[in-house]
Amino acid sequence: MKGIIQLEIWQFLLIYLLLVVVLVVMRVCRVDKTRQLVVASIKMTVQLILAGLILTYIFEHPHPLFVVAYLGAMTGFTIHRVLSKNRDLNPRFQVVTALSIVVAGVFTLVYFVGAVVGENLFNPQYVIPIGGMIMGNTMTGVSLALKTFREALQDQRSKIEALVCVGTSAEDILLPFIKQALETAMLPTLNSMVGMGIVSLPGMMTGQILAGTLPMTSILYQIAIMIAICTVVTCACFGSLYFGSRTLYDPKQQILHLS
Repeated sequence: MKGIIQLEIWQFLLIYLLLVVVLVVMRVCRVDKTRQLVVASIKMTVQLILAGLILTYIFEHPHPLFVVAYLGAMTGFTIHRVLSKNRDLNPRFQVVTALSIVVAGVFTLVYFVGAVVGENLFNPQYVIPIGGMIMGNTMTGVSLALKTFREALQDQRSKIEALVCVGTSAEDILLPFIKQALETAMLPTLNSMVGMGIVSLPGMMTGQILAGTLPMTSILYQIAIMIAICTVVTCACFGSLYFGSRTLYDPKQQILHLS
């Protein structure tokens, strides 16, 4: 197999012409998101170029501190994004959410790199890209879980108050909402797993094939990373919802507040 074809700058810039198609469609449909599209495209480009420069330096000068610092930055940004969308959560719920993301993410990453791949835990070639995929999906999953959980609590406030009045324990009241939020958060990952290989060739597999890796090797890596992603999303969401929900009531099972 041939190695990956290096793109010249002029070839790379051609991809931005596709955004013109998007802008035309938006204009025809009177979708007022032109500014957001332009800003998002610029931010994406700048952020990825900066990431590329930083990763190039780390790969050329590998050191455990660089790997830990990069992973710490990714994890911190993940937590910030999740909590910034749920500012009205009580402080203890926020702490539980942050800890759930860290514990689930670090455990899954260490297991994947150390046990499955069998590589050094500070090897940036494996740890950083895999950590990025894990944290990116965790951010999406936990954000969706908390959004679903909070919206369900608000919509069912009257029902919850009625159940409290008849003596139902807070844990029994909140458990169905946890279940619903967890199912919702897992759905995108499960749908991706079901359609993978038939509807789509996922990013990790595509990237490895473009780089010249044998398709079967790429497939094994992709299966492994999808199971890892499913695990980390499920564990992080469960930890955030189950243990976070316990901050909503006191030891006597009396609900204190719903956010």
